[in-house]
Amino acid sequence: MFVFVSMNITTMPILDHLSALGDETRTRILALLEQSELTVSELCTVLQMPQPNVSRHLKTLSSGGWLLARAEGRSRHYRLAPTLDPAAQELWALVRTEVGGRGIYATDAERAHTVLDDRRRRSSAFFADAAERWDDLRTELFGASASFAPLLGLLDPDSIVGDLGVGTGAFSEMLAPFVKRVVGIDRSEEMLAAARHRLDVAANIELRQGELEELPISDGELHVAFLALVLHYVVDPALVLREVHRALTPGGRVVIVEMRAHERGHGYAEEMGHVWPGFELETVHRWLRDAGFETPRVQPLRPDPVASGPLLFLASAARS
Repeated sequence: MFVFVSMNITTMPILDHLSALGDETRTRILALLEQSELTVSELCTVLQMPQPNVSRHLKTLSSGGWLLARAEGRSRHYRLAPTLDPAAQELWALVRTEVGGRGIYATDAERAHTVLDDRRRRSSAFFADAAERWDDLRTELFGASASFAPLLGLLDPDSIVGDLGVGTGAFSEMLAPFVKRVVGIDRSEEMLAAARHRLDVAANIELRQGELEELPISDGELHVAFLALVLHYVVDPALVLREVHRALTPGGRVVIVEMRAHERGHGYAEEMGHVWPGFELETVHRWLRDAGFETPRVQPLRPDPVASGPLLFLASAARS
């Protein structure tokens, strides 16, 4: 007498991946894409196979979770998935050890090296052709701020920063994601209203109305103070710098961007309310020293060829 017992047989996870690696073309593709990201056409060149065949194998590997793809124009770039499930990792480790860069796999690697060299040469050719217009092209694609935005990463994320002369809040908006808090100061209620409208979604920006000569900021409240094109609007810049020194914590830093002395003072005074026709660099250096700052640096900035205004300088100094 025979008794039949019904059993639920569960396939081991590693067996689910065996079919994907049961074809040598697919293992060749995985070996290549583990080393470099490649397009379909580049894989066809390396494997010396027609596109339909390569695409079919890529589809199988992608559906099995072995590959990731990204689109770039009309091309798709493939690479080995950075995180395979444990069973797939174990199986691929065994297969990779077995093939070990020998035979056809070594040939594939050599051809892939040539394909990638061709890609690098095409990129180099583009930059050689675009060198004269690259600055304009980059500004057109990414905006002027792309040149200096990386410097924001140097700010301590726990710092409290003063945007002194906040205006409409453009600079504060840029600073806010990189620091703990931004304190924006301006004398003009109209400017502050525009800044509030612009910055209403920024929870870590505080706007205060007040004069730069008498900052509404507590002693040592700030870690960094920025004065960007505002000193030429105040009657007593030396007094402003003394106030900034008071508002900074020991070790804090002031950063100033301003106009160099120029010959257009009368026109700017009437049209834009400028009080000062720019500044001599030696004067700003002396003011910073007299205000109590250490190791002031005053450096002319390179002219922007499309800018029509006066030349600029950057000054910085630390509170001892």
